[in-house]
Amino acid sequence: MRHGKKFNHLSRTAPHRKAMLSNMASSLILSKRITTTVAKAKALRKYVEPLLTRAKEDTTHSRRTVFSYLQDKQTVTMLFGEVAEKIANRPGGYTRIIKTGNRLGDNADMCIIELVDYNELMLKEAKPAKAKTRRSRRGGSSTAPVEDTTVETAVVEAEVVEEEVTTEAEAVVEESEATLEAEETPEVKDETPAADADESEEKEADK
Repeated sequence: MRHGKKFNHLSRTAPHRKAMLSNMASSLILSKRITTTVAKAKALRKYVEPLLTRAKEDTTHSRRTVFSYLQDKQTVTMLFGEVAEKIANRPGGYTRIIKTGNRLGDNADMCIIELVDYNELMLKEAKPAKAKTRRSRRGGSSTAPVEDTTVETAVVEAEVVEEEVTTEAEAVVEESEATLEAEETPEVKDETPAADADESEEKEADK
């Protein structure tokens, strides 16, 4: 009886399925990215990720265990060398499945399965997560005090405005004084000839 055996058989017998997944895992480790159907990619992810975890511990037992699944010395060497260094700090989730649409022949769901640490474009786009801060009404010491710079900037702006107003007022006063002086000086010059004329008239009258 096969009660509870609900994994995808991929329309293949057990030896055929095992050989296919072994070859796909070797191709993924060597090429870092392969194109296949979504069903095969999901089955491959369950098959290859335990091998990648095993590669973090470089021992003879681990190498023999991985070789029993992959049956390829070149793949095992690359897995325990270059790939193990890349995934050393990752706790899991070594692969990524990106869907690419349907195949023209049989309309099967196609995708790309790749090793996460070898996609440089997505690694650059990833940004560090912001530290979450929580406010509490009790006023604990967990939240650091934040300096309020709005008041200081407002004071500085007010001082600048006052300085501009004073300079403008001084300029207006200077202009007004200059105009007054310009208006007064001709009147003084005109008064002197009139006084001389009056004196000459008085002298003639006395004669």
